Amino acid sequence: MMANGLITPHGGELQITLIKESERAALVEHAQGLVQLEIGSRQLADLEMLAIGAYSPLRGFMTRADYLSVVNTMHLSNGLPWSIPITLAVTNEQAAEIQEGSEVALVNAEGVLQAILLVQEKFGYDKTLEARQVYRTEDEAHPGVHVVYQQGDVLLGGPVRVVALQPQTFEQYRYTPQQARAQFASRGWQKIVAFQTRNPVHRAHEYIQKCAMETVDGLYLHPLVGNTKGDDIPADVRMRCYEVLLENYYPQERVLLGVLPAAMRYAGPREAIFHALLRKNYGCSHFIVGRDHAGVGNYYGTYDAQHIFAEFDAAALGITPMFFDHTFYCKVCDAMASRKTCPHGSDKHIILSGTKVRQMLQAGEVPPREFSRPEVASVLIDAMRQPVSQA
Repeated sequence: MMANGLITPHGGELQITLIKESERAALVEHAQGLVQLEIGSRQLADLEMLAIGAYSPLRGFMTRADYLSVVNTMHLSNGLPWSIPITLAVTNEQAAEIQEGSEVALVNAEGVLQAILLVQEKFGYDKTLEARQVYRTEDEAHPGVHVVYQQGDVLLGGPVRVVALQPQTFEQYRYTPQQARAQFASRGWQKIVAFQTRNPVHRAHEYIQKCAMETVDGLYLHPLVGNTKGDDIPADVRMRCYEVLLENYYPQERVLLGVLPAAMRYAGPREAIFHALLRKNYGCSHFIVGRDHAGVGNYYGTYDAQHIFAEFDAAALGITPMFFDHTFYCKVCDAMASRKTCPHGSDKHIILSGTKVRQMLQAGEVPPREFSRPEVASVLIDAMRQPVSQA
């Protein structure tokens, strides 16, 4: 724990790679003489996470030793737990222009400088191995595997100096780890539970959040707003859902809403570990892991994302997972419940599939209040009638 009672960041301290404002002009001028490399939305999201220290202890894109160690053992080469490769891939043609030991200017699609990368290593890698180890499948239909197979064949590894961040959507909620920690400290919180979501919160989510809140000082509702699948509900719609839910059903002084600018990998169990470590950097001591965390399709077992925590030393992880069973509303119990607390058969439970809920919303039909708060359903119905762009 830190002096203010908050958990220590992963690796001991936050690694901030965003440069000082006083350095910006000189670096922008320096970058004009460097090889320019355009990067996509996932790498832009990674740069923001590196800039603010959310990827601590990383200071850049992984070199070969860390990459192979993470892919094969879910630990960095120094032994620290880390489950997802953070990489920058380029084509063979691009790699031919870049020398190890040189610097490269990373720019966005508009050519605006985002960061300068010191290329410590450039190396080939086995895409199939990464797919199999990280995503547990070689199927290109998996969205995470698809990204790996489509990207370049050479990885560039080395530290970055981040010069600029992308336009800040949800700016009032975009706390850096330092800012989140300051918020927690100002509220006197020491035990904070984080909840990761890329979907609107329904009653089952609300139930497990409130169960967790009984044992900690506060809840950090921390939805991911980086890249998600095309059929996921847009981030701005989800944020309105969280706002109306918190306004009406949560104690304001015990919940903080923030956003996580990372991109989804859909890596299931490995991403559960990854998401927990990120929240450790934000100052959270506990992390909720429900059913099929960060899953997609049928690639992962229902509770694999919980089982994977047993493969790590708890002290090395440093953040406490809180596991919850599948929850639902039981008509006999007349309450939210789970298999651990309810003795009644599934015919007494109100459980709706995502497909069924979407069909109801598209028809302007409000799902049962036992499944979704009406205020949340209203936001979703309005969004169905007036489609909005993905934030």
